[in-house]
Amino acid sequence: MTINGQLALREELRTLKSEDRPTIIKAIATARDFGDLKENAEYHAAKEKQSFVEGRIKNIESKLSNAEIIDVTTLNISGKVVFGCTVSLLNLDDKSKVTYKIVGEDESNIEEGLLSYKAPLAKAMIGKNINDFIEFNMQDFKKNFEILKIEYI
Repeated sequence: MTINGQLALREELRTLKSEDRPTIIKAIATARDFGDLKENAEYHAAKEKQSFVEGRIKNIESKLSNAEIIDVTTLNISGKVVFGCTVSLLNLDDKSKVTYKIVGEDESNIEEGLLSYKAPLAKAMIGKNINDFIEFNMQDFKKNFEILKIEYI
């Protein structure tokens, strides 16, 4: 994962542990005061939310402990598309330009230009150089791109 991805997960983990967890504990305690737990919707909703939050905490902790953090600014690479770099492409079919940063799965957000390294387009780009052409198959048609710029930021 990238440094930004690590920071985002650490911030989410902090929020879950220091804000969400205590709020849920209070909600469970309040719901218990309502009486019979078998038919207590507030209690069951709070317990369900607690289960989700605890699962997410474990998931994030596992990802962070097993992740290899890649700082693309420290890599000795020039002109090649690699994980963590930002790539500007020219769509040769309609002449539009797009820019994507190749990131880990947890960071990906296509609307923000963050493309998972597992995405077919990212796989097609990795290892390519500036001015290389990419033929990318999308369902029933092909798209053709040219790599205009590669940045390691």
